[in-house]
Amino acid sequence: MEYVIEMLGIRKEFGSFVANNNITLQLKKGEIHALLGENGAGKSTLMNVLFGLYQPEGGEIRVRGKAVKIANPNIANDLGIGMVHQHFMLVENFTVTENIILGSEPTKMGTVNIKDAAKKVQALSEKYGLDVDPYAKIEDITVGMQQRVEILKTLYRGAEILIFDEPSASLTPQEITELIQIMRRLIEEGKSIILITHKLKEIMEVSDRVTIIRKGEGIGTVVTAETNPDHLAELMVGRQVEFKTEKTAANPTEEVLHIENLVVTDYRNIDKVKGLNLSIRKGEIVGIAGIDGNGQSELIEAITGLRRVKSGSVKLNGKDVTNMKPRHITEEGVGHIPQDRHKHGLVLDFPIGHNIALQTYYQSPIAKGIVMNYKKVSEKAQQIIKEYDVRTGNGEMTPARALSGGNQQKAIIGREIDRNPDLLIAALPTRGLDVGAIEFIHSRLIEQRDKGKAVLLVSFELDEVMNVSDRIAVIYDGQIVDELDPKATSEQELGLLMAGQSKKNKGGND
Repeated sequence: MEYVIEMLGIRKEFGSFVANNNITLQLKKGEIHALLGENGAGKSTLMNVLFGLYQPEGGEIRVRGKAVKIANPNIANDLGIGMVHQHFMLVENFTVTENIILGSEPTKMGTVNIKDAAKKVQALSEKYGLDVDPYAKIEDITVGMQQRVEILKTLYRGAEILIFDEPSASLTPQEITELIQIMRRLIEEGKSIILITHKLKEIMEVSDRVTIIRKGEGIGTVVTAETNPDHLAELMVGRQVEFKTEKTAANPTEEVLHIENLVVTDYRNIDKVKGLNLSIRKGEIVGIAGIDGNGQSELIEAITGLRRVKSGSVKLNGKDVTNMKPRHITEEGVGHIPQDRHKHGLVLDFPIGHNIALQTYYQSPIAKGIVMNYKKVSEKAQQIIKEYDVRTGNGEMTPARALSGGNQQKAIIGREIDRNPDLLIAALPTRGLDVGAIEFIHSRLIEQRDKGKAVLLVSFELDEVMNVSDRIAVIYDGQIVDELDPKATSEQELGLLMAGQSKKNKGGND
């Protein structure tokens, strides 16, 4: 059997922490090979070793049967290995073409030849069905389109082996479908793909084989056609995982959040929330279902004070909190798990312990007047790290950026719930997380509901909204177009409502 890539017995250490221990992965030509594991299992580390960003402490890498030392990404590129990173490496105010040629600019008579480069980008884009405008600026295109630019970057440099790191983590369901088609097209054209993911549905749909890693150890490789999601989840987590969240019926009482005729504009001053009404009571989870870009972000930012309200009102426990400062709204009893944990949830260069104190550092017992008690900060951090199973590798002084996405998310959720808010806003709380972490987070949201809290869940995952919510409010074009009982609806009905085909207003908005 000829393998295009063989990673044999790879070991990677960071100080005393072993991120990869004796892992073997073999990629056949023309296959999509999934690399599956929990958040922090060592998947990205292993691929960073293959791409030359890290040097292994042990093991061997072979490319097309020949042992190689990949000292840096330039060598990986020369060997035909390209990597599409989870967090895109793009210059926002450059065009698509400028980003693609960056570092390998073609010149004509001593000047950069953008025209010829754009033609080559256009040709590659058409060949692989990527549909990218070579002259568009990165800041003006969607996340899905930016990802295509990253794919084009690798193809432009002649990559035959492509590593996709969590490629669907930030995409809408429609963009995920398009991405799967693109990957299949790449395989048809003779490429080979390693796909890092923990979305079992995608693995079953698109991969040929799966290599599983658990806590840095290689568990083995299975043929996708001979396995199923339950078995993969068990291999990944080391125990059986419940995909259906167990919960008793809700028992809602007094109203906590009351939103009336809310109008909120985006950064261009265009109305994104258009006269929206919503109410949430103690003891219930209300899920907002909608396609990305229908006003969800602006709604959350208006409730939490991060964006000004143009008109209408937001009331919390009967008190008008419209356009109050974010800190005051927090103190009134709002917990916020933000949709972008890096931008709005954490200070990435701070230790995780200091991040856990971000909402309470100025309050007793952590602060006495203007003096902070670092012993109390440390105690609180250790308590939340233990209670929420945040795997830090090196205690509460580990920088937040060194944690995996799932562990960063658990730390944020622990911080927000620990403050005992009356209203917990969970925006995309499980984005990019593995099944074990998803199960844990869902159970915490339901636990808050059972303690009589109001929970607002915003998600693009329909099964999450249906599984966790007691009531579903469908948002379309900045309005709630319908409210549904999850037990009495289907993904099809929800999908139609999300696309604007509403029972209340057939074919558009009021």
